[in-house]
Amino acid sequence: MPPDEPGSARSGRAAAGRRPRVLVLRALGLGDLLTVVPCLRALRRHVPGCELVLAAPGRLAAVAGATGLVDRLLPTAAPGRDVPAELDWAGPPPELAVDLHGNGPPSHLLLQRLRPHRLLAYRHPGTPDLPGPEWREDEHERERWCRLLRWYGIAADPADLSIAAPACASPAPGAVVVHPGADAGARRWPPERFAAVVRALRRAGHEVVVTAGAGEEALARRVAADAGLPGRAVIGGSRDVPFPQLCALVAGARCVLVGDTGLAHLATALGTASVVLFGPVAPRLWGPPPHARHRVLWCPGPGEDPLRPGDAHASLPDARLLRITVEEVVEAVLGHGR
Repeated sequence: MPPDEPGSARSGRAAAGRRPRVLVLRALGLGDLLTVVPCLRALRRHVPGCELVLAAPGRLAAVAGATGLVDRLLPTAAPGRDVPAELDWAGPPPELAVDLHGNGPPSHLLLQRLRPHRLLAYRHPGTPDLPGPEWREDEHERERWCRLLRWYGIAADPADLSIAAPACASPAPGAVVVHPGADAGARRWPPERFAAVVRALRRAGHEVVVTAGAGEEALARRVAADAGLPGRAVIGGSRDVPFPQLCALVAGARCVLVGDTGLAHLATALGTASVVLFGPVAPRLWGPPPHARHRVLWCPGPGEDPLRPGDAHASLPDARLLRITVEEVVEAVLGHGR
């Protein structure tokens, strides 16, 4: 290993008897964290024996632990998808810091203030002292961050994204899991359509449960009530479903029906069949890997931007999402066998 790389016995940066520390910045959401599992795994291999610290919102501590790759979560706070103003880092500078958050000066400068021995990031004219590859707007999120590591000589495979299912039992084994929520209206298919799909699935003999994250209880209960489901069929809502329970539910599901949100990435990570509905952003950027167990529905129009034809953070359902019909979704879900 070259002498300037973390983990080298010749680097002299880690005190005797102390594990080298690798700090990864990914202060975003559930799906964002799961898309960089290949990178976390690659860093583990590259710096064996390191303490891998993930800077991310505190609510993701259980998710980080479930990957089996993170030693410690450094809680962050920032509105929306903004870069945190500071990191509560204690002790000597990290041997290696990795910016998996963004491509601009705010995240670069945040990590530079910690004075890491080495910082891996995308190139940007606002931080000309940092080398790195060029950012590409047309790149899938998994490939984007693996390419960053490969540029620095760290082997990373975007397909290496699975996590282990938990040991606890599913609360609804074999059910179809329907998740109507998303953090922006642009990515929420109408609740009455979700309800129509649920009714069709029940007529076909399938058990269905509806999941809800914190603040999504009213939406989930509306879908369940309109579909004729009992109240107990709604899981979560007043708060997030505890992650081990959510993992067990998804791992044991027949299929997950979801929009472009974190639960879709959890189904991918656990190898569960999924039907994912896309609207303002192309599945080419955020979709599941090409595999028969994952079906993507997306209806872009002629002449539209092929990557981001809509505003992913708008309050109303995106036009491309509204072009997806109930019949298409029912057919896609029923086409998945166990």
